[in-house]
Amino acid sequence: MIDAAPRGSNSPSMSREELTRAYHDMLLIRRFEERTGQLYGMGLIGGFCHLYIGQEAIVVGVQMALKGGDKIVTSYRDHGHMLATGMDPKGVMAELTGRATGYSRGKGGSMHMFSKKEHFYGGHGIVGAQVSIGAGLAFSNKYRGSDEVAVAYMGEGASNQGQVFESFNLAALNKLPCIFVIENNQYGMGTSVERSSASKALWRNGEPWGIPGQQVDGMDVVAVREAAREAVAHCRAGNGPFLLEMKTYRYRGHSMSDPAKYRTREEVDQMRRERDAIEQVRRALLELGVDETVLKATDDEIKKIVAEAADFAQSSPEPDPSELWTDVLVEA
Repeated sequence: MIDAAPRGSNSPSMSREELTRAYHDMLLIRRFEERTGQLYGMGLIGGFCHLYIGQEAIVVGVQMALKGGDKIVTSYRDHGHMLATGMDPKGVMAELTGRATGYSRGKGGSMHMFSKKEHFYGGHGIVGAQVSIGAGLAFSNKYRGSDEVAVAYMGEGASNQGQVFESFNLAALNKLPCIFVIENNQYGMGTSVERSSASKALWRNGEPWGIPGQQVDGMDVVAVREAAREAVAHCRAGNGPFLLEMKTYRYRGHSMSDPAKYRTREEVDQMRRERDAIEQVRRALLELGVDETVLKATDDEIKKIVAEAADFAQSSPEPDPSELWTDVLVEA
């Protein structure tokens, strides 16, 4: 069970329109991931599959602070990030089911999807490896003289990896416009962060390199958006990298193969009941006068989008066997 983080919000500072957008985007991720779990259980999705249920406020809030051209890279818990950047649910679901119409033509699966159009650079299966890629994306932005930023997401389980600290050093040394986001969902695979990390304030992990940081209530999309805005402004102004620790919680196991017996059902239920990010925005919209029927219509619309994505994926062809020989780099 997590406590509210230092950086939170007690009242909405988003407009009604912004809250409506946040509600829509978070609910899309939630319903998409629920359907993904169902398809996995039916054997239509194979391999590893890590769901984002419970953490939706983070990627939606950060994305609301970005602009076109800003670059995103993340770990294997990536479906929510894909949808938040604007990638088509049909193409994402088709890739999950290994179909030729998927973003990686059915050869990447859950952890390896990319979209140059949406500036989404993966989906990476090696713990912490995406962080150095994020620093590279930020270097590219600076080298080209743009004011674009790069956002590198990682879990708390990756936060003590060696390449993460190497990336911190290079980003600080070169004043790279990179926002490092630690999605601290309390459990790296089956081990709590309390047992696995000597650092209990992950937002301070960049201090040896002079990287400023904040700890944020990752279950509050308003707080996430506001903290992300500050981090983006810091980077765009040429001040170097910024570190955000998002205190959040995943409702499902680490992956679909994880029964999550290392925590109690009561703990999960309490988080859902008291801290759910989507429910918080729903209540805020009702307080602003949005009718319940409008919210129900949004849910119905999203369920239709997700159902169409699932149907599209299941009716799409599998990759031709000749695809085994494409996108393969061989050096003599």
